[in-house]
Amino acid sequence: MSDRIFAAVWLVLCIVGMVIAWQIQSEYSYEPVGPRPFPLLLLGLMAICAVMMLLRKPDAVQWPVAATLKKLLALCVMLMVYGWLFEKLGFALCTTLLTFGIGMLFGARWWAAVLSGVVMGVALFYAFDRLLDVTLPVGSWFS
Repeated sequence: MSDRIFAAVWLVLCIVGMVIAWQIQSEYSYEPVGPRPFPLLLLGLMAICAVMMLLRKPDAVQWPVAATLKKLLALCVMLMVYGWLFEKLGFALCTTLLTFGIGMLFGARWWAAVLSGVVMGVALFYAFDRLLDVTLPVGSWFS
């Protein structure tokens, strides 16, 4: 039953997303088809998968234990805080803190979580900013 509830909610979200994506307009044409088809294609494929989940024979589902649900909730909160602080703290520091939090959530030792957070934050910032030439925020608190 839970997979059908998920599929119904996901189908509604896909339809809402397709309505929003249909309104995407570009002021200049930088591609032959423009920016609209990519989100429409992805949302259309997800909607087809949601319909298939609604029509298939349901499986016996076991809900996760409370500890797993608490970890999932903590991960969702960390991702929301990441998005909220992304421009203020900058990509490198925000990614470092998120990686540290996820490491601690999955039972890493504190020093390993700090080390992996610093390596991920700095390495990803360098890769995106210097190698791929993607502009990332350095943080409004630091500039």
